[in-house]
Amino acid sequence: MNAELRSRAADFLGLRRSIVGMLTMVVLVGMGERMADRFLPIYILAVGGGTLAIGLLGALDNLLGALYAFPGGYLSDRWGHKRALLFFNVLAASGFLLVVLVPAWEAVLAGAVLFLSWSAISMPAIMGLISEVLPKNKRVMGVSVHSMVRRIPMALGPMMGGGFIAWLGEKDGVRASFAVALFLCLVAIVIQQRMLDDHTPATNASSAHGNPFKLWPWMTLPLRRLLVADVLVRFCEQIPYAFVVIWCMKSIAAPVTAVEFGWLTAIEMFTAMAIYLPVGWLADKGGKKGFVLTTFIAFTLFPLALLHAHGFWPLTAVFILRGLKEFGEPTRKAMIMELAPEGRKAALFGLYYLIRDLFVAMAAFCGALLWQWGPEINLYTAFAFGLVGTFWYAWKGAHLE
Repeated sequence: MNAELRSRAADFLGLRRSIVGMLTMVVLVGMGERMADRFLPIYILAVGGGTLAIGLLGALDNLLGALYAFPGGYLSDRWGHKRALLFFNVLAASGFLLVVLVPAWEAVLAGAVLFLSWSAISMPAIMGLISEVLPKNKRVMGVSVHSMVRRIPMALGPMMGGGFIAWLGEKDGVRASFAVALFLCLVAIVIQQRMLDDHTPATNASSAHGNPFKLWPWMTLPLRRLLVADVLVRFCEQIPYAFVVIWCMKSIAAPVTAVEFGWLTAIEMFTAMAIYLPVGWLADKGGKKGFVLTTFIAFTLFPLALLHAHGFWPLTAVFILRGLKEFGEPTRKAMIMELAPEGRKAALFGLYYLIRDLFVAMAAFCGALLWQWGPEINLYTAFAFGLVGTFWYAWKGAHLE
């Protein structure tokens, strides 16, 4: 590819030096994280935990997503993207190290406080970086490229993690995955520090608010309506989320192996990756509501489809459907940034996720209780929440060009 074609491709994809550095970091940290985290419910059972411990992990994931999202946005606005992302990477590495050193389900929950922080706390900084570096007509594409690249480790990581489990067993295989995750995170720190621009400033640091209540008035009515729909649809996702791997590997008539579950996850991620760029290009042209509504429909149908899948090939179709839920996710994230005022974009992105995930954290723990009553009750309840959220957004969602 000659220099002119490379330049055109970089311009089309919204690639800049800082963006490339960020994407490299996302692949490395994400690869390590995804090698292990999809099998954590199986690992918790292997080291003596129970169903409630798995539900607590799911609730902790969402709760930390809420509690970390706002300070992630605040620190990004206050410190700048480069310094904030360094701090977030160090937190993740510390969590990986704890799980490697202590083979107990309590250590998983304690380590999760640190390694689950990376996705939650870094997202506002990443979205702020994209909004700062790219022009408005390239932001959905920028978010789409990030989302696509982010799915590479989501696809390959579980396959590698499944291989470790097949080789070393459920307990030692997951711990080995976390050891690799620690190494990749340290490499990511070095690359991120070299490639992100040193002069990347905090966005109006003097106006960064550490108090989320002071930011609430800046959240517009269209953004609040999107938030309501998102909360309801995420209830649909999170009620069964931690138990999907158990359904596939333990509950159904023809259970899949850890390696096969890794393949199912890869199919989901490759489906998502296949649609990111064309959807990002189309969404930047206008008509964003339809893309988000399509995503909400896919979220809603997944638990119902999963309930009727009892073997590898039926599950393949279900996980393709699960991949299609990413159809409008970059558009939704870009809408949040578009509706947020200049100088407060990262912080308002964090506030949005703080509110959303505080509510959704309850869904994961309730999902454990529903699962004890029966997988069917869990999945039908999730489907009902998805229906309500989808109809709300179809009725009240804003149209953005």
